Amino acid sequence: MAPTTTRRQLFRADPRGHRQPVRPPWATARFHDDCTRCLDCLPACPEQILVQGDGGFPAIEFNLGECTFCGDCVTVCKPVALRRPAPDTSPWNHIALVAPECIEATGVHCHACVDPCPHEAVAFRPEAPRGGLPVVDPGACTGCGACVAPCPVGVIRIGTPPPSRTGIAA
Repeated sequence: MAPTTTRRQLFRADPRGHRQPVRPPWATARFHDDCTRCLDCLPACPEQILVQGDGGFPAIEFNLGECTFCGDCVTVCKPVALRRPAPDTSPWNHIALVAPECIEATGVHCHACVDPCPHEAVAFRPEAPRGGLPVVDPGACTGCGACVAPCPVGVIRIGTPPPSRTGIAA
């Protein structure tokens, strides 16, 4: 019998149940080939959210804080695995994704993800009854991760949204 994939594993986008790491902003398409794993970017990050991830590559740990997209990691990247082509170039196409296990769905009033968002991208629909999930505006969300650490149940992650979806993960 073939192994079954749980809903949580699908949410994490890895059938083995491991979350895919979020690479530093402006990571190139060839990041794994270009990065020498020197880790010079880790101490350069003023928010101290860059950590040594799987395989020794730098990854962002949003439970430590948010990314301000200052670009310091790009500045120190000698192998140019992080490259900011122009000052107004978006760092990535990631947004906040909220899993259905959000405690708001059980009727517990939380809203811990709303206030920390510097772009007011996380909101609750006023017409939604208690138990509604937070809605992420993909046009306003930068994927900075400010909403991740405050979540008391850890159901918010930063990732690429599925096609034609909002920030609510299925």
